[in-house]
Amino acid sequence: MEILLQQIINGLVLGSMYALVALGYTMVYGIINLINFAHGEVLMVGALTSWAIIVSMRESMPWMPGWIILIISLIISCVVAAALNFTIEKVAYRPLRNSPKLAPLITAIGMSILLQTLAMIIFKPNYKPYPTLLPPVPFQVAGAVITATQIMILGLTMVSLAVLMYLVNYTKLGRAMRATSENPGVAALMGVKPDTVISATFIIGAILATIAGVMYASNYGTVQHTMGFLPGLKAFTAAVFGGIGNLAGAVVGGVLLGLIESIGSGYIGALTGGVLGSHYSDIFAFIVLIIMLTLRPSGLLGERVADRA
Repeated sequence: MEILLQQIINGLVLGSMYALVALGYTMVYGIINLINFAHGEVLMVGALTSWAIIVSMRESMPWMPGWIILIISLIISCVVAAALNFTIEKVAYRPLRNSPKLAPLITAIGMSILLQTLAMIIFKPNYKPYPTLLPPVPFQVAGAVITATQIMILGLTMVSLAVLMYLVNYTKLGRAMRATSENPGVAALMGVKPDTVISATFIIGAILATIAGVMYASNYGTVQHTMGFLPGLKAFTAAVFGGIGNLAGAVVGGVLLGLIESIGSGYIGALTGGVLGSHYSDIFAFIVLIIMLTLRPSGLLGERVADRA
C-alpha cells in the first residue's frame, strides 16, 4: 500500500507538469488548429533562464532566502518565455496562417530545432545542476514520502489551473478566446481582434510552460538544452489523450498520463526485477496514446471542432 501511495504522489507531481504544458498545446490548437511543436523548447528556455538567474543571484546575494530567489527567477523566466513565444507566433506562424496545414507544422518543427541549437550555443550542451532552493527535508504521508519541492509543484499547479479557468470562463479575454476558437471571422465582426487573442494565447501558453519547466528542473535537479523535447512530446500525448482542444481534457490527460507512467514503471519494474523500471518508463505514455487513438480517436473528453469553412 505504501508503494502504491508513493507512486500516486510521484504520478500526480509528474502529471501536473504534463498538464500545464498540455494546456499550451490545446489552447493554441483550439484557436488556430496548429500544433506548436516548439512548445517544449519554450519550457526549456524558461528553465534555463531560471537556472541562470538563480546561479547569478546566489553568487551576488547569498543572504537572500531560496524561496524568494525562486519566485524572482520564475517571474523573470515567464516574461522571457512569453516574449519568445509572442515573437515565434508573430514571425513564424502568423505569415503562414492561411497556408496549407503542412507548412506551419514544418515551421514548428524547424523552430524547435532552432531553439535547441541556440540554447546549446548560449548555455553550452552539458547538464547543469539546478540549485535546491527549498528545504530538502522529506515529509511522511502514511508511509510515503513527499518533499517540499513536490508540495510546491502540486500547489503551484492548482493555483495556475484555477487562474487559467477563471481567465477563460469569466473574463473579457476568455470570452474573446472562446469566440475566436468557434469562428475567427464572426468574432472579428463582433469587435474581437483575432490577432491580439492569438498572441495572448501564445503568451499564456508560454507562462504555463515556464512554470512547468521550473518545476521540472526543481524536481529532477538538472537542466540542459534538450530537456524540453520529451516532456513536450508527452504533454502533447496528454493533450491528445484527454481530447485536443479541450482544456479540461488536457488537465485530465496530463494527470492520468503521469499516474500511468509512474505506477506502470514502479510496479512493472518491480515485477520484472528492474528490467522494465524507470529507464523504460517512457514507453507507457506512448502505449497509452496508441491504445487511446485506436479505441477513441477524439480522446477522453474530445469535443467536436467547429466548422470554419
